[in-house]
Amino acid sequence: MSQKILVVEDDRTTADFIVKSLTGEGFVVDHAADGRDGLFHATDGSYDAIILDRMLPGIDGMAVLAALRAAQIATPVIILSNLGAVDARVEGLTSGASDYLVKPFAFSELLARLKLLIARPSGGTQVETSLACEDLEMNLLNRRVTRAGKRIELQPREFRLLEYLLRHKDQVVTRTMMLEGVWEYHFDPGTNVVDVHVSRLRRKVDDGFDRPLVHTIRGAGYMLGKAD
Repeated sequence: MSQKILVVEDDRTTADFIVKSLTGEGFVVDHAADGRDGLFHATDGSYDAIILDRMLPGIDGMAVLAALRAAQIATPVIILSNLGAVDARVEGLTSGASDYLVKPFAFSELLARLKLLIARPSGGTQVETSLACEDLEMNLLNRRVTRAGKRIELQPREFRLLEYLLRHKDQVVTRTMMLEGVWEYHFDPGTNVVDVHVSRLRRKVDDGFDRPLVHTIRGAGYMLGKAD
């Protein structure tokens, strides 16, 4: 049976792109162009997941989310937003969103996050507050990163890069994926910006520890996790 997704997005170009792409992946997709219509559809509880724009006409996305959770509707919700600041992301996650994706986004990342949410056995309302790989831990709320209990100080871009790698741990991540997911570039600027930042991050994460976690996969990209 095909999984059913509700897309609540007022921008027609973005909505058409998401609907067409998800339909091509085998999902059954409904679309609502404003918050009021989105809330009406979402309250029937028949969807496997909801993709919800934060800023909507009629009723904004945060109000839609609040109404769903108040009605005990546990459908997983991914918020899409132009607001990428930490406070905005924390507000979305602590208000009942299952995930938060900043625009512009790569469809491959949206699809991966969507599949992970649908696969969760507990219904998807659990707020993700931390990420980990072996003894490396990241707290998404207070932005604290530790390895084996030792605090690691990261610059904002390094934090976003590590968060991206943690969300794809034990997977090969290409430079193009990182440019899209961390720098929000949908083109290759022709610089070594990814390699420079990964090198800095590697020194902070791995130096002084017995086992490296950040690995270069020759000809492909990078991977965070266990070496083969």
